[in-house]
Amino acid sequence: MRVARLVIGSLVILVAAAGGALALSFGQEILADDGGPTATPAAGESPVPDPAPTPTPEPTPTPTTPPDAVFTLVAAGDVLLHTPVIDAARVAGGYDFTPELTPIQPWIVGADLALCHLEVPIAPEGTSPSGYPMFGAPLQIAAALSATGWDGCSTASNHSLDRGAAGITATLDALDAADLGHVGTARSAEEAAAPEVYRLVRAGQTIQVAHLAATYGTNGLPIPSGAPWSVNLIDTPTIIAQATAARAAGADIVVVSVHCCVEYVSDPTERQVEVAAELAASGVVDLVIGHHAHVPQPIVELAGGPRGEGMWVAYGLGNFISNQGSHCCVASSDSGLLMLATFTKPANGPVGVTGVSWTSVTVDRGGGYPVQPLSALVAGGQGSGSMSAAELAERHARVTAVVGPAAPEITAPGAPTGPAPLLRPLTAPVVGTAP
Repeated sequence: MRVARLVIGSLVILVAAAGGALALSFGQEILADDGGPTATPAAGESPVPDPAPTPTPEPTPTPTTPPDAVFTLVAAGDVLLHTPVIDAARVAGGYDFTPELTPIQPWIVGADLALCHLEVPIAPEGTSPSGYPMFGAPLQIAAALSATGWDGCSTASNHSLDRGAAGITATLDALDAADLGHVGTARSAEEAAAPEVYRLVRAGQTIQVAHLAATYGTNGLPIPSGAPWSVNLIDTPTIIAQATAARAAGADIVVVSVHCCVEYVSDPTERQVEVAAELAASGVVDLVIGHHAHVPQPIVELAGGPRGEGMWVAYGLGNFISNQGSHCCVASSDSGLLMLATFTKPANGPVGVTGVSWTSVTVDRGGGYPVQPLSALVAGGQGSGSMSAAELAERHARVTAVVGPAAPEITAPGAPTGPAPLLRPLTAPVVGTAP
């Protein structure tokens, strides 16, 4: 209902009406026909317009923050194919390693990026597979790794040259055919100098992960003089230069696999600690994955890393699949670790490691060499295959005794946060390799 008021000064108006007169004094109002009060203007004055309604302000929209891009990485210990492991995979017309790898597959496909360590070369065409001491794996291992969820492997190890330059070529050709990334050995100087790069698209962002790898040596086998780049040797200035070049070319994350130093020792050696500390201090490496000891070693966070936010290192992930155990080596060589790292990237900020955890795995030597989820089985009080619940508990206790408290243990696999990674979108400059 609208209301209009008109001030008429001190004038008194006599209003005539049928049946009588009503005197209205200053300040009084006449009711309009609709029942609402209105005012009568004085003679010669214009009506005063109704005031404009006060507009209702539009609510200020709440700013929306773009979601963070989140993804996970899983890394495992040594793929070490001794002769019994190879023989267990024999089928009509060749080999099939998928039954040995399938029990752990939920953990691999449950991560966004899965990196293995193929310690042994693949036997060149026309040669027979072999185990220790001069390894040569059947080429079917590459297809089995791909089929069970792995995205790529590091290949630099003390066994890289067991089958010579031909073995390196056969290995990388087989990994290429299986659509697996690889780094650490190379068919050319350019391949040796560049990292393997994986691209993940998450929350509308593209994140590039560069993977580098190097080994302490090749068991005394000489690196071909005409191909000094065929095996990457540990040289921290070179690794740091490669990591720096990868970042300059667009890598958001740099992961380094280090194959070093003493077998069957649970404590990291002085050299392992030195290399990890140098990489952490460089500020260009996000994560270090250790191999070669064949037993689990500690997982810790070091000072340094990108932006001074710290750098995680798994000094040794032990064995993923092998024929090792107390019968030949040390008891803890029958088991290994899966390290799981979570990365988070805000829409307008750099990506970083926001969590690291682990779970243990073990191999059932008496049941055909399947890799089993040790932590999960022990959490459920279960045995598996030829292994009783009590035996698994003993294996698990040996693992937990050395991993340390820095990263938590998990007993159930996760789920990927998006589509599978794409290979090699980054062209990194050649920065040279270790002599």
